Amino acid sequence: MTDQYDVIVLGSGPGGYVAAIRCAQLGLKTAIVERENLGGICLNWGCIPTKALLRSAEVYHQMQHAKDYGLVAEKISADLGAVVARSRGVAKQLNQGVTHLMKKNKITVHMGTGTLKGGGKLEVQGDKGSETLSAKHIIVATGARARDLPFAPADGERVWTYRHAMTPKELPSKLLVIGSGAIGIEFASFYNDLGSEVTVVEMMDRIVPVEDAEVSAFLEKALKKQGMTVMTGAGVESLAVGKSGVKAKIKAKDGTVTEGDFSHVIVAVGIVPNTENIGIEALGIKAERGIIQTDGLGRTNVAGVWAIGDVTPGPWLAHKASHEGVIAAEAIAQALGNKDVHPHAMDKRNIPGCTYCHPQIASVGLTEAKAKEAGYAVKVGNFPFIGNGKAIALGEPEGFVKTVFDAKTGELLGAHMIGAEVTELIQGYVVGKTLETTEAELMATVFPHPTLSEMMHESVLSAYGRALHF
Repeated sequence: MTDQYDVIVLGSGPGGYVAAIRCAQLGLKTAIVERENLGGICLNWGCIPTKALLRSAEVYHQMQHAKDYGLVAEKISADLGAVVARSRGVAKQLNQGVTHLMKKNKITVHMGTGTLKGGGKLEVQGDKGSETLSAKHIIVATGARARDLPFAPADGERVWTYRHAMTPKELPSKLLVIGSGAIGIEFASFYNDLGSEVTVVEMMDRIVPVEDAEVSAFLEKALKKQGMTVMTGAGVESLAVGKSGVKAKIKAKDGTVTEGDFSHVIVAVGIVPNTENIGIEALGIKAERGIIQTDGLGRTNVAGVWAIGDVTPGPWLAHKASHEGVIAAEAIAQALGNKDVHPHAMDKRNIPGCTYCHPQIASVGLTEAKAKEAGYAVKVGNFPFIGNGKAIALGEPEGFVKTVFDAKTGELLGAHMIGAEVTELIQGYVVGKTLETTEAELMATVFPHPTLSEMMHESVLSAYGRALHF
């Protein structure tokens, strides 16, 4: 017998489970199919547990610098096993939270591997054997996994992906991180704070290459000051993996090739969408390199099949997936006759990006270079942490806030930050961009004192030659 639903969501990550909840809120009979853990990679092996690890590293770092705050902390040490156990505990708590949300919203959960069969049918292979589900609409939200290096696939012993790096059996003595995107830099920061000797290799000409060039330069300087080795414009040509370590051949920017010995390697060179063996080829769903193509509401080219999150074009971020889940759910409800929902496509220019290294990075919108490439005449403001009273009081005077405006209209085109707690501050600019704010509204906004957020105001003022405290 086939179970019949209005909507089936394949995958329960931050895109999938949010889509399922929104569908249920809209009165649709909803099921979710998950092959591993409710909450997907983000809650169990990604966003959340990594932040738990980084919080431990941050506290450890502060304890080591207690003297700077007039405090005494002696014989400081890190218990790696306990740090990892805390992180796994956080993940477990959130997994249980998603389980509760499924029950609360009366969403049926089917544990197993799902395959699209066409005609609104989904076959699930699980512990109970095979079952066939049917729905008017199916949302594909199967996420992505770490990309392997072809010449040195991850083995979980010496060569790690982010997943292995989250549950280490030992602290690396000498760590090579390949790739300087958010994942690579976050783990580089974590292990460096815990005492590993860290080398970061990035093939582009600067680290965190999607960020504003000034942010990249500031971060590289900060990481080197913390003791990391940073190599840009460089590539790893080979890895020879042994029982006790890894020998890496690294080609530097000037073409010279050097050999280095490392205890462990983290590969952070991108992701691969989980779209193999789920039936998209048989149905003729359009995909490029495994990435499912959709319209602005999440529709694929096959009627009744939708896709959201990391299986669709980037940016590959949890909050982007969640928002896409809401959009798709509302578009499905509208297609099923709900006249009270009015979904609209997401403006990707308003999606913030956050990197939780030390110092933190956050951004939204166009970089200064991208704005100029797009033909804008720009006004740029920049305000340093050292000019902010709260930052000095916190002992966090390193960093800056940068804003980019359209010189003709005053439209906020982008904002870029590096420093303490900027991943929390960025949302102010995200709200401003979503509301299509100009410099006039931001200048007229009263920011509380003393706060780090005052730097956001000062950066806007700076763009127009009106900064007050620097």
